[in-house]
Amino acid sequence: QVQLVESGGGLVQAGGSLRLSCAASGSIFRLLDMGWYRQAPGKQREWVSDITRSSSTNYADSVKGRFTISRDNAKSTVFLQMESLKPEDTAVYYCNSVRALSYRPAFPWGQGTQVTVSS
Repeated sequence: QVQLVESGGGLVQAGGSLRLSCAASGSIFRLLDMGWYRQAPGKQREWVSDITRSSSTNYADSVKGRFTISRDNAKSTVFLQMESLKPEDTAVYYCNSVRALSYRPAFPWGQGTQVTVSS
């Protein structure tokens, strides 16, 4: 059964850092371009960043220069290093295949990991 498990969230002060991890089960991870998404209270889920199979990356303007996405195909894991966090980064963070908000995602959505940034 394919699934995603996100971890690494927590409570941090503005300006702090966190490193999120997303571990995927199954053998298809290395074949997929993967993305991070987030959903703040009362808002729709939004795209944050993505990384191709060959590790090319893209970022939303709101996180560019502060977040870094990476992946370890041997461990079927994608990471999101978050620096200079802002209160507006507070959200539940999810990973899944790219364009998962527009097309059928490759994995069922995981439980996400909560990131709370205090001012």
